[in-house]
Amino acid sequence: MKEINFKYSEINKDILRSLEKPGLGWGLLVGIAVTCVLIGGYCWGRQLRYGMGLAGLNHPVGWGVYITDFVFWVGIGHAGTLISAILFLFRARWRNAIFRSAEAMTIFAVMTAGLFPVIHVGRAWLAWWLFPYPNQRMLWVNFRSPLLWDVFAVSTYFSVSVLFFSLGLVPDVAAIRDRAKGLRKKMYTFLALGWTGTTENWRHYMAGYGFLAALATPLVLSVHSVVSWDFAVSLVPGWHSTIFAPYFVAGAVFSGIAMVATILIPYRKIFKLEKYLTLWHFDMMSKLIVLTSSIVAYSYATEYFIAWYGDDSFESFIFWERTFGHYSIPFWAMIFCNCIAPLPLWFPKVRRHLPTLFVITIFINIGMWFERFNIIVSSLAQDYDPFAWGWYIPSMTEMGITLGSFGWFFMWFFLFIKFFPAMAITEMKEICDPPMKGSTHAHTEVA
Repeated sequence: MKEINFKYSEINKDILRSLEKPGLGWGLLVGIAVTCVLIGGYCWGRQLRYGMGLAGLNHPVGWGVYITDFVFWVGIGHAGTLISAILFLFRARWRNAIFRSAEAMTIFAVMTAGLFPVIHVGRAWLAWWLFPYPNQRMLWVNFRSPLLWDVFAVSTYFSVSVLFFSLGLVPDVAAIRDRAKGLRKKMYTFLALGWTGTTENWRHYMAGYGFLAALATPLVLSVHSVVSWDFAVSLVPGWHSTIFAPYFVAGAVFSGIAMVATILIPYRKIFKLEKYLTLWHFDMMSKLIVLTSSIVAYSYATEYFIAWYGDDSFESFIFWERTFGHYSIPFWAMIFCNCIAPLPLWFPKVRRHLPTLFVITIFINIGMWFERFNIIVSSLAQDYDPFAWGWYIPSMTEMGITLGSFGWFFMWFFLFIKFFPAMAITEMKEICDPPMKGSTHAHTEVA
């Protein structure tokens, strides 16, 4: 057992260290992210100029990498609400050090996901036609389409997440305001919303925070369930299944928690926050990864059982082809990354060995991307009519835009940690002793 002590007075200084003048490493990371964004923007610009023919989409595969990316990024955004809202309601103490980063990740992941419907429609300058509003053309969107349900579900989820995230930042922004100077002080004064730390401030803050946590909790289940209905309400073999809603929700939480761990492991090391972001926190995240990995693996097996037990020749054919056919490589990559790679996390020593955990979480996110690709492409490529079958190969344009989406996501996160604390100061002080002279907080961490 290893004991770690930290003083109440050190919390502000240590956590706000990330807001200091950026170093060469931070500039290099932002430069890489911006370069990826520029590559993606260039590819999208060429697609806008020359048309959707630059993408690998064809008949019958009208959905490809762009919708795969959309579902992937919406799923990444689920971990923020899970960690922040649900664990807050259950008073899980291990959320205190990690929920702020998870909330920020939610905002940036949903911002990234929102780009892909616009990219996918091709004529992006007419994307506003998708929104339901009174117009002189007397045209209305199809409210029975699950694609429109996505618009309402994702926009609602994003709005509530932004409110929840912004409210949680207010006390910490006030702490930054008291240390800042010049233009930054004016910016933080505006964002602090007049916070002074009075009892009345805290009473309203806790009431509003609890209300938004309760409001955000059902969105974890609803948003990705609605995304799953994009597929489940169709009659395409391999999609028409009632298991998709819980299956997609578990997969979203699985990939989201893995991305949180991927981000926090280097963040902890770079800013020397080992005494706040301990191995215990990563142990708890790893346990959640093991749980959701088991659910995902069970869902994979259930899909095959339903295909066999249902005695539908078209359904059985699709699952056979996924396993041994044209798209078998993405399928087995998915199985390895999502079902086999997380197995070492059953052992406590592996859960607390951060380099190994970091590699496993990267494999998980690769596997979850392949999962969405397998579901979308393999079913569309070989449906009912063999004369309409067609093979889909992603083009360099699609890969460039996908790379740009990762650059877009990490660019915003790197900028975030330079302007706002990625760890909640007030939440960390809650588990510390009262601010008396020389007081320390001791907790234990299994070495």
